[in-house]
Amino acid sequence: MNKCPGGRMNMKKRVAYHIVALAALILLSPLVQPRLEATELMSTGPIVPAAGQPSSQPTTTTDAGMKQPPVLTLGRCIETALRKNPVIVAAGFNVDAGQSRVGEARSGYYPQLSASAGYSKIQPAPGAAAGPGTFDQYSSGVSLNMNLLDFGKTSQQVDISKLYLSASRSDLEAAQDAIILSVKQSYYGVLQAKRNRDVAADVLKQFQLHLDQAKGFYEVGTKARIDVIKAEVDLSNAKLSLITSENSLKIAWVALFNFMGTPDTPDTGIEDNLSFQKYTITQEEAKMRAFDNRSDLKSIIAKRQAAETTIGFARSGYYPSLAGIANYNWAGETTSTVDHSWNAGVVLTVPLFSGFMTSHQVAEAKANLYAQRASEEALRQQILLDVRQSYLNLQAAEESIAAAELASRQARENLDLANGRYAAGVGSPIEVSDAFATYVTAQANYTNVLSNYKIAQANIEKAMGAR
Repeated sequence: MNKCPGGRMNMKKRVAYHIVALAALILLSPLVQPRLEATELMSTGPIVPAAGQPSSQPTTTTDAGMKQPPVLTLGRCIETALRKNPVIVAAGFNVDAGQSRVGEARSGYYPQLSASAGYSKIQPAPGAAAGPGTFDQYSSGVSLNMNLLDFGKTSQQVDISKLYLSASRSDLEAAQDAIILSVKQSYYGVLQAKRNRDVAADVLKQFQLHLDQAKGFYEVGTKARIDVIKAEVDLSNAKLSLITSENSLKIAWVALFNFMGTPDTPDTGIEDNLSFQKYTITQEEAKMRAFDNRSDLKSIIAKRQAAETTIGFARSGYYPSLAGIANYNWAGETTSTVDHSWNAGVVLTVPLFSGFMTSHQVAEAKANLYAQRASEEALRQQILLDVRQSYLNLQAAEESIAAAELASRQARENLDLANGRYAAGVGSPIEVSDAFATYVTAQANYTNVLSNYKIAQANIEKAMGAR
């Protein structure tokens, strides 16, 4: 028994003293009642991040006239990323370039018209028939050239350009799918970090109450000084955990807004959709959807078809070509004395020997085709692997949710009991610290399992080419 400041108490004073301590415990007991679980707090409404976190929308005003940051939803994040992410913007310009290449190839169907003009000052050689002195020479002309027959070379070039345009469009869709997956992963990462931060803040408040209790017990002589010191250590550790959680949340926000293409976005709220909703699909159905919808597979198929067409285009180097030409020319020493001339006809060009260039071009086109076929097969195998892994991860995450939820509730109950025992004077600070540690771990595991399920769902949607 600790000694009171006035000296050793007699028996009556000790009884009175314990009666006062018991009354204090009764008054303090409502303060140590457990708070709502962090998951329940999350589900009651939008989550508002701490100061310093990013936002992309203007603030709104509540009925009370107080400004609240708007809620950032997953759909809004994806929409913003599809418009502003530089990877997608670059892929969009690649599509524009492919469209221009189709136009370039089609130019071979049209006549080529050109004009020329020239001026020369001529000094004849001494004794020439033209006589001494210099004179001016003017010339101009118009030339028309039209491809008449090239054995399908131009049409094959157009087909190749169209196939590469189709591949670039599929590449754009594949880039969008990859960014959507990254946005979803980052979005759920923010929610996970937000919940962990809220749990850390909850633990900090409860450790502060625990310290206040320990000090009260020590002052009335029912607990030793070591309980106060232990509570102070626990409170300090809780502050460090909260700082770490806050930093993790800030990093998660940075990653999300980086994938959205808006790294300088100010503060905002975020919608918490980290609740379990069963995603039902069979592995065989997922595999069939993947082979039908995957944009990267469509791209590589278009490139393989272009490689097949390129072989015919390379072989056209063996064939002759026929073109029509027409020229009209003006020439004279002055602009007033001009001689006119014209000519028109057809030109047949027959390749005889090009240093084996055509044969090497055909061999190169065949090698590229074989490489494209191998790449297509490798991608098909990778798609099958992606679907199977994503499906198994989805199943494992679903099976873990029930166990993690039960562990979270049990840890909450264990913490309540530990707090109640300590408040009644029969518990120990070590018991309370252990209960808090178990509670924090269980809450983090439950949040992690929910996040893993959402990410696994996003991964299988990406593997199937769905959005």
